[in-house]
Amino acid sequence: MISAVQFRNFKALRSTEVSLGAFNLLVGPSGSGKTSLIQAILQLRSLAEMIDQPPVGPLTPPSAGPQIVFLFPPPFDGVRVSLGCAADELVCNRLTMHAPEPLARDAWIALRPQLASARAYLFDHYAMGRPSPRLAVPELASNGGNIAAVLAAWETNAPDAFRSVQADFCRWNPEFSKLRVAPGSDDTVELVAQIRGEEDGVTGANLSQGTLYSLAILALAAMPDPPSLVCLEEADRGHHPRQLREVRDALYRLSHPRDAGVERAPVQVIATTHSPYLLDLYRDHPEEVILSQKHGASARFQRLSEVPGIEGQLRDAPLGDLWFSGVLGAVPEE
Repeated sequence: MISAVQFRNFKALRSTEVSLGAFNLLVGPSGSGKTSLIQAILQLRSLAEMIDQPPVGPLTPPSAGPQIVFLFPPPFDGVRVSLGCAADELVCNRLTMHAPEPLARDAWIALRPQLASARAYLFDHYAMGRPSPRLAVPELASNGGNIAAVLAAWETNAPDAFRSVQADFCRWNPEFSKLRVAPGSDDTVELVAQIRGEEDGVTGANLSQGTLYSLAILALAAMPDPPSLVCLEEADRGHHPRQLREVRDALYRLSHPRDAGVERAPVQVIATTHSPYLLDLYRDHPEEVILSQKHGASARFQRLSEVPGIEGQLRDAPLGDLWFSGVLGAVPEE
């Protein structure tokens, strides 16, 4: 949906551009711009929800203040959407389209619902474990806190999605034979995982952090009506290194659905991680990895595939080791 984002004087991103593909894994130290990229996309989403038709004008750098410019793939490759703000502001809320007038109007009509559907997630296992009020519209909350209600709605209205989550949950967590959603008090529902070979079940509040995070990843992968773009912070959170391959494959189901036998439009995925074990799973796809490089108070993005000599380096050592050792950069400064 978004082919590239250009930053000028936005937090640590003083002057950098990041190209985006169907799947994008961001690695780098704290304060290197990973979350800033996601925040920029969410601000674009918020403005797209509010603005029926933005002003159209030439793309010129502002005299002062941050600017973020979004580029798009064909047929909208001639379109630019910029967010600008004053020098003393951190929220860029002036949206402008940059394209010939007829193209800009038509492009916004087509792009607006896609931009407005973008979602970002940072899961919270405490919120996920609590009972949840039933939902009229089953959309997963940004922290996953309503996952029980979402699954309850899917069980009735999207049974294939519910069965997919249930089957994969038990495959990822073989100590359980079944996942169900049980009614609670005051029209709430809660998760219950049935222990294999026993009559007892474990409620959501008593499931482990990693078990709940695995359920959230599976729910993302199985969404019957997914958004156009999904941002996931700390994709490795709570998962054992041996389970990270399953996490990768689940996220690939979003961005490459046909490879998984799913007939729907691809979802653009932007995920962040601090795990060298997850990063190592992308050694055969360096074009999907983005390094957030921080130098002092400024940061920039770099595609792993654009690092000089990366092919030879990947033949000599695991990708996770190369990153951890500092050879690739994108590590805390000492």
